[in-house]
Amino acid sequence: MPGKRALILVENLSVPFDRRVWQESQTLRDAGWDVHVICPQGTKRDREPYVELDGVKIHRYPLVAATGGPRGYVKEYGAALWHTLRLARKIAKQGRIDVVHACNPPDLLYLVAKVLKRQGTKFVFDQHDLCPELYLSRFAGRGEDALYRAVCRLERATYKAADVVISTNESYREAAITRGNMDPEKVFVVRSAPVIERFQQVEAEPELKKGKPHLLCYLGVMGPQDGVDYALRSLALLREERDDWHAVFVGAGDTFDEMVALAGKLGLDDVVEFTGRIPDEDLVRYLSTADVCLSPDPHNPLNNVSTMNKVMEYMAMSRPMVSFELREARVSAGDAAVYAPANDEREFARLTARLLDDPEERMRMGKLGKERVEGPLAWSNSQKALLAAYATATS
Repeated sequence: MPGKRALILVENLSVPFDRRVWQESQTLRDAGWDVHVICPQGTKRDREPYVELDGVKIHRYPLVAATGGPRGYVKEYGAALWHTLRLARKIAKQGRIDVVHACNPPDLLYLVAKVLKRQGTKFVFDQHDLCPELYLSRFAGRGEDALYRAVCRLERATYKAADVVISTNESYREAAITRGNMDPEKVFVVRSAPVIERFQQVEAEPELKKGKPHLLCYLGVMGPQDGVDYALRSLALLREERDDWHAVFVGAGDTFDEMVALAGKLGLDDVVEFTGRIPDEDLVRYLSTADVCLSPDPHNPLNNVSTMNKVMEYMAMSRPMVSFELREARVSAGDAAVYAPANDEREFARLTARLLDDPEERMRMGKLGKERVEGPLAWSNSQKALLAAYATATS
């Protein structure tokens, strides 16, 4: 599409730190699109208000992350919406925008799209999360209250405004078709996939195991719905049976400090290490050395139908993993994981122990996972779906 301009909107991560958005931006650039991205500034990286990286023009705004429950998110999202609209209008003055591509959460960015649609811009809704399920999972004690109902209305309004919907998996596509009343021919599955070049095995470093025979590894965000607390309680149960392992938790998030405190409360300080966010080269060192990886996302309305990036990244590194029983976890990992019944911490610990004792099974599972991310789950397949979605939107 030479000469066409695309504007991608994302609120919850900076770019290029948001790997999915960065992959989409590069795919569109390679197809001839002039790509602009509006996103928040990062906390430690991606700080420049404007930068052009590899031909992608990135416009960033300052944003303070939410604290204090739902009210904090209302404040965060309101500020993000104002900045996004301000920058979108500025970019639109420089030339026609053919497609505005909004990535949720929140389901508020359709308001920016509606402003641009008055000028003939098409709206592609890239649904990273099902926000009603996200609300129920993150604020479980509130139930289907007035704010939940408002979240549902915003999702319906976003579907109604969309010319095309991009879903991360078939569960999300089903939601767009059934409760969003979208034409199935206008809903495309663009699965998130790891950047294979980023995940190349290096020689294992036994010293990372801190003198133990085995290393367990968790990689990912640490938020209320991510299950790090389930993993820690499972490890406390595992330690009652054996102490031949060291565990490392890589990543950060809203509950990072809380999880460090929980590890101390459970008496795991000497066997559990929290690294925070680390450079890619260090991440690869840990994953190359890990014997078993942990995917402890508990069963809840959101996790059951979501594709976990950590699962894909473990497979890219040929690592076997333990997961709770989740619909989309099985779709992604297949036999590259073993599955504990939903939220059963003792069974999660037992399956972890089983894999530690079976190196041949670990190798078999790792090989299967690698084959999946290099085959049916490869980004090359998602690239075709993304370009088909854009072709449909602009036809």
